[in-house]
Amino acid sequence: MKVSLGSVFIAALLGLSGCVHPPTAGQPRRPEIRSWLGTRPAIDGVLSPGEWADATEIRGVRHWIPEFSPVESDRDLSLRGWVKHDAENLFFAFEIHDNLLYGLETPRWLPAENPRAHELSPEGFPWFGDEMELLINAPNTWAADEGMAGDGASWQMVCNLTKSRLGGIGVGGLLEGEPRTSAAAWATYQRWILTGAQQAVAKVLPDGHGYVIEWRVQFDPCLETAPGHFYHLADGERAVGLNLAVGDLDQPADGGENFGHFRHEQWWAGAPHTRTQKNNCGTLRLMGARRR
Repeated sequence: MKVSLGSVFIAALLGLSGCVHPPTAGQPRRPEIRSWLGTRPAIDGVLSPGEWADATEIRGVRHWIPEFSPVESDRDLSLRGWVKHDAENLFFAFEIHDNLLYGLETPRWLPAENPRAHELSPEGFPWFGDEMELLINAPNTWAADEGMAGDGASWQMVCNLTKSRLGGIGVGGLLEGEPRTSAAAWATYQRWILTGAQQAVAKVLPDGHGYVIEWRVQFDPCLETAPGHFYHLADGERAVGLNLAVGDLDQPADGGENFGHFRHEQWWAGAPHTRTQKNNCGTLRLMGARRR
């Protein structure tokens, strides 16, 4: 097959932005992105000048996978993200532009599906609100259609704009994610938050039209690429499973008949309804220093 240089250049740009062509019908979308060795950013919810200049950029979310209503305008919801790592941690930053912020520009209304959605307990919904979710399958392996286990090898964590384990209701930050039915996963996630193995800060943008999340993930204990072994720079290039989600909650009427009246839930990889499975992840390729 003849391939033009122009098409190769375009494909390279799409790969850097986390965008790929739509998958074959019924198949998960599997984008790939590289994380390079870089400087350690301050995890403070502020994108300081040059702080993420050595990171790989991620763009979204209209071309991402919609679990609910598709995003048709960047004015409604859009994202710029960045990823990089140092010798001990993986770092993400997200700048989300959102035309209406739940709980700040709206009442903190609750869904009929769960009137306890804001409880900071296994019965609550950590993802109910404007939020980001980070899923890692560190060994990048799976047996069938299983979800994340909730341990160092595979997990799903949530950063919500208006509630958190450390700050409570009204303060953005990390919350325990799925599987919430697993007491072991709940305990692991809570321990990571309380000990600082994972850290995230969420702040509203100065213009009020969105928010910033900065997120740090410690390799040990959160990136167990093989039993008892956590990623180390000496391992060299390593591919791990990754998925990202951004949730957008507005007014109940804006979500229509969607579960919980969510307006949007956009996923970087996977397919609708199966996007939290290990086999729906895209690839995060951990690299060394960039060649100059």
